[in-house]
Amino acid sequence: MTKTTTEVERQDPCAEVRRGRGRPQARCDDETRAVIFDAARHEFAASGYAATNMESVARRAGVSTKTLYRLIPNKAALFEAMITDRIDTFASVVRLKACDDRGIEAALREALIVCGELILDNDVITLQRVILGDSEKFPEIAETFYHKAIRRTEHTLANWLQAQSERGLIKVDDAETAAGMLLGMLVFQPQRAVLFGHAPIPSREELERRAETVAELFLRGCNAHCARQHSHRNAGRS
Repeated sequence: MTKTTTEVERQDPCAEVRRGRGRPQARCDDETRAVIFDAARHEFAASGYAATNMESVARRAGVSTKTLYRLIPNKAALFEAMITDRIDTFASVVRLKACDDRGIEAALREALIVCGELILDNDVITLQRVILGDSEKFPEIAETFYHKAIRRTEHTLANWLQAQSERGLIKVDDAETAAGMLLGMLVFQPQRAVLFGHAPIPSREELERRAETVAELFLRGCNAHCARQHSHRNAGRS
């Protein structure tokens, strides 16, 4: 069934702006923000936080400074919004990774791959180098990255683990701690190697193999933990 123009616009707030009503096409604010965030990532990576200014981001994005300041008030807000936008996309993907009773290992592996692709992304690693270089002068950017990127990534995976635990597919007593351990096993070693220039970013195939190993080890540990608890309960009854 063909959707009416009104129905399309209700689902997509940018539709009417793109339709233009006879005028040249224009981006809506959400699309403009996406272009600005992409430009900001490149600008921060190329110039560092200190040397980047709103005017240079506007030039790279191809928008006027008036438009940029209307949407985002200052550089600190731009930096935070850029990170939040990236993590929001990641969180929505992980939240959708459901599994059935027989697919917990495959689902965990896929969730870990999504996490690894975010953490080991070239832009994200470049951004971390920028933060490490400028955080002494601008400590707020380290705080922003820690809370808006690192902690939110851990929390997103923890929520996924908790959901699977509540469904009875795994046994997790502390989902936040488990998420931190999983991410540590998955990315800590390759991330350090990339940050210090000793290795390239792992390929998709390498990441998949690593995620498979981590998922298997984690689930084996969960099963052993459940077996010990069951044994202790039985011993207590005797």
